[in-house]
Amino acid sequence: MSPPQRERRQPGTKDPERLYVLTGGPDGAERAPLDLVTMVVSRTEPSPTVQPEQAAILRLCRAPLSVAEVSAYLSLPFSVVTALLTDLLATELIESRAPIVRAALPDRSLLEAVMHGLQKL
Repeated sequence: MSPPQRERRQPGTKDPERLYVLTGGPDGAERAPLDLVTMVVSRTEPSPTVQPEQAAILRLCRAPLSVAEVSAYLSLPFSVVTALLTDLLATELIESRAPIVRAALPDRSLLEAVMHGLQKL
C-alpha cells in the first residue's frame, strides 16, 4: 500500500493552511472595520521583522490603494487581507481612511436657476 499523496493544486491557488497561518487562526482578535473601498497607505518602509505578505502590502501602498485593490494585487482573499491590515494598523505601519463620499447632487431647480441666470448674461 502506497502512502497517501497530497492533492495537486492548480497554479495560483493558495494553500488553506498557509492562509490560516497568515491570519493567526481563530484567536478571537477584533479586526479593524475595513471594507472593500477603505483606502490604505503605508507610513513606513517594510522592516525585516514583518511577514512577507505584510511587506508586500507596505510596498504596494506607498500610494493610497483600496482594500479591494490590495486583495486583487496580492491574490489573497479579502478576509486574509483584512487580518493582515489589522495587524499593520495596530503597529501603526499603515493608515486607513474611509473613501471620500461625494456630496449629494444639488437640487435640480437650483441648477436650472443657475443655468437660466448664465444664459441671461
